[in-house]
Amino acid sequence: MSTRRALILAAGLGERMRPLTLHTPKPLLEAGGRPLIGWHLEKLAAAGVREVVVNTSWLAGRFPEMLGDGSRWGLTIRYSFEGPEPLETGGGMWHALRLLGRDEPFIAVNGDIWSDVDYAGLPREPAGDAHLVLVDNPAHHPAGDFALDGDLVRADGDARLTFAGIGVYRASLLDGWREVIGPADGADREPPRFRLAPLLRAAMARGRVSGEHHRGQWTDVGTPQRLEELDARLRGTPHP
Repeated sequence: MSTRRALILAAGLGERMRPLTLHTPKPLLEAGGRPLIGWHLEKLAAAGVREVVVNTSWLAGRFPEMLGDGSRWGLTIRYSFEGPEPLETGGGMWHALRLLGRDEPFIAVNGDIWSDVDYAGLPREPAGDAHLVLVDNPAHHPAGDFALDGDLVRADGDARLTFAGIGVYRASLLDGWREVIGPADGADREPPRFRLAPLLRAAMARGRVSGEHHRGQWTDVGTPQRLEELDARLRGTPHP
C-alpha cells in the first residue's frame, strides 16, 4: 500500500494572535504542554501517515528548529516555503503538490486548530475531489460555512455547519484553478496566491465534495483567549 501523506497548513501571519506570534508562528504556540502542530503530528503518525509537508512563510525557520525532520514522531517532514508572503490556502496547497505528489489523496489540516477528530477514520479515497470535516458552529462563527446534504457538502442550504479545517483532497481539486479563480489579486504571481474556498464551492456544485459532521471537540485557536481556554482544558485546570 502506498504511503499516506498529509499537509499541515502553517504559513499564516497570525496577526490576531499578536503579540504571541511576533516571535513564534501560531501553530508552534503551546496548548496542553505541546505545540498545536505537535498534536496534529502525533495523530497523523497514529493514523498511519508517514510523510508530512508543512507549508511555511512567517518565521519559517522556527519550524525546522522545533520539529526537525519529524523522526521523533516516526514521520518524514518536508517544508514548503512560500516566501515572505503566504500564498493563502489554495496557493499554498498548489505550491505543496510538488512535494505531496498528484497520484494519491492526502489529508490536509489547518495548523492552528485543535480537535479530537480521529484521522484514521478519514476516508483514504474520497468519492469525489474532496472530503471535508464539518463541526457545530462556534460562537464566533454562528453563520457556518457549508451544509450537509446526506453525504454531500453544499455551498448553500439550511443548518449550515463550520468547516473544521480538516479534509482529504485529491490534486484534481486544483485542476483548472485559474478558470475558477479568475483575475483575483495574486493569481498571476509566481507562485500564485489564491484561496481554496472558491475551488471547493465549484466542486460542490458538481457534486464532487463529500463530508461528515464531527460532534466531538474542536477549537479554532484564533485569539489569545481561545488559546488560554484550550490550554486550561487540556491541562484540566479551571479557566476564568
